[in-house]
Amino acid sequence: MTNHATADPGSGDSRREDGPVGLDRHTAELRRDLSFINYPPENWLPARPGELDVLVVGGGQMGLAASFALNKAGIRNHAVIDAAPAGLEGPWVTYARMKTLRSPNHLVGPAQDIPALTFRAYHEALYGSAAWAGLGKIPRGMWQDYLVWFREALELPVENGCALTAIAPTETGVEVAVTRGGAAQRIRARRLVLATGRDGLGGPAMPGWVPAGDARFQHTVEAIDFEALAGRDVAVIGASASAFDNAATALEAGAGSVHMLMRRPKLATYNRFKTMVHAGFTFGMPALPPAERLALLNAAFEVAVAPPADSVARIAHDRRFHFHPGTSVRGVDASGSRIVLDLGGERLTVDKVILGTGFKVDLGGRPELVALDGHVVLMSDLDLPPEVVGQFARHPDVCDDFTFRPRLEGDAWVSRVHSFNIAAMASLGLISGDIPGVGDGARRLAEGIARNFFLEDYDAQMARITGYSEVEIQGDELDARVAPGTPTVTA
Repeated sequence: MTNHATADPGSGDSRREDGPVGLDRHTAELRRDLSFINYPPENWLPARPGELDVLVVGGGQMGLAASFALNKAGIRNHAVIDAAPAGLEGPWVTYARMKTLRSPNHLVGPAQDIPALTFRAYHEALYGSAAWAGLGKIPRGMWQDYLVWFREALELPVENGCALTAIAPTETGVEVAVTRGGAAQRIRARRLVLATGRDGLGGPAMPGWVPAGDARFQHTVEAIDFEALAGRDVAVIGASASAFDNAATALEAGAGSVHMLMRRPKLATYNRFKTMVHAGFTFGMPALPPAERLALLNAAFEVAVAPPADSVARIAHDRRFHFHPGTSVRGVDASGSRIVLDLGGERLTVDKVILGTGFKVDLGGRPELVALDGHVVLMSDLDLPPEVVGQFARHPDVCDDFTFRPRLEGDAWVSRVHSFNIAAMASLGLISGDIPGVGDGARRLAEGIARNFFLEDYDAQMARITGYSEVEIQGDELDARVAPGTPTVTA
């Protein structure tokens, strides 16, 4: 098990003590608790040699939550793959640059109503209840440590260094091409789950004025050498949370100046998405007609999303930081040793441009997903006015179990692929991209997969019933107690 920080294990039940009990002991108690609810149950699906029941792509918090939910549903013949090395899955210690998570620390996250599996239980096992009371928001590195423990404590079947490169349909599901240690291989599965987080079905949204192939222009999702920016002038495009965090990281690395360019005239001051973190939204959003669903999301985005106060505070009083609201880049001259940005009547000369411009959904832009492009129903395919669809035009219109809807008659195979990532927001709300809803989303995913497998395997389930022959009693146990005069029945 990973060498997490441990404390004196003490004595007694960890749930009744104020002090830390140590992670090894807490893990043992968690596994004992899970055994009380028969976790994991036996696999109930018929064996299919050479074929997984489910392949999950992505070993971050979405993939781990999905794997746990599948195990709870008795779908044990599944695997999780992630291209990153172990411990580097997801954004938390790679391209996320905030100091702490933006979510409150009390949210359950991937634990799916198992108290001992929550981050709080993990933290108290290490540091005690007093430390939890004073924690505040969760440091992002600590959240990644928790996810590593989550995976190890549940013994989830995650394989690192295995990257998806292509998808193709088969008669019973999908066959995916992967690379393992540089070698090309194939995996067959009845169902494919794309648990790929924020950039799940696309990638960074890059403005058209960004020169191709110029390493001086980087998106916030990329590995940026901030130490090399010491004494340099930097432009950050956008005023999202990640834009502020990257601006702060550049300043903390010693940048000479950081200029933040924002098209909007005023900085957003609140986050309407916080009103959506409740059971009504979780369970009601998928039941709404598309127009009403999109109206809610568009209302939340209408005033943009305010950056967290902690992120703003990192740069607010730094004299090297310069804020440019109501400013757009009209053109770029990158032909010299420095970059000149045309801001429409004003020019800004910098050494580096960091793009905090978010993500886009673009199946055709992802080589490993291109087989889906043009074969799944998008929000833009629905009979809705463009102003209603808005920014969600390229998002898929997925079913209640996250499966893609076939666009044409010959596209039925796409209904075996589940979009368990941020792109499902337009269909199902906030249950497949952020910490608050990931547990509810994983349950919905696993329940839908179990339902579909049962329907597909009806004949096998019937055969299992009619072929059942485990003897409960011999049948002659009451022969001596047969009442006089009872007719004798012969076989």
